[in-house]
Amino acid sequence: MTSRRLILLRHAKSAWPDGVADQKRPLAPRGQKAAPVMGAYLARERLVPDLVLVSTARRTQDTWNLMAPDLPKGIERRDIAAIYEAPPNRLLDVVRDTDADVRCLMLVGHNPGLQQLALALVGAGEADAIHRLGEKYPTAGLVVFDFSLELWSDLHAGTGTLERFVTPKRLV
Repeated sequence: MTSRRLILLRHAKSAWPDGVADQKRPLAPRGQKAAPVMGAYLARERLVPDLVLVSTARRTQDTWNLMAPDLPKGIERRDIAAIYEAPPNRLLDVVRDTDADVRCLMLVGHNPGLQQLALALVGAGEADAIHRLGEKYPTAGLVVFDFSLELWSDLHAGTGTLERFVTPKRLV
């Protein structure tokens, strides 16, 4: 059986400027600080995706753009409109459509869909991390799952091992 890794990242803290459409909301100063912290963490822990799928919302785009400089060059990135404010079943479909040559996939998206997807995927993992994930999935929160799968299309609920759940507050 082949090992696959799925990294879910909620966008960093966004601002709520008056008159700005939800899709166009920028990061708040706290988010501008948190995103590079998470990028450095990914690099330090060697959590390097083969492919990153980023929601088309500005706050997710900005989050990834602030994380990417700490990671190796050449990571493939695709902007995917279907991730924007997606429910967990749509996110699962996006993951299942991933090419077989991608071993480590990362989604940069939104709540509540990411948290609901993460909780649906949990089959095993540290009880404290699972509990914290159920309580709250804060902005810039990072979830890492490992799966024994031949193909992403074989992904089903309850089959993932929650390898870690990290938030910016836990890193500072």
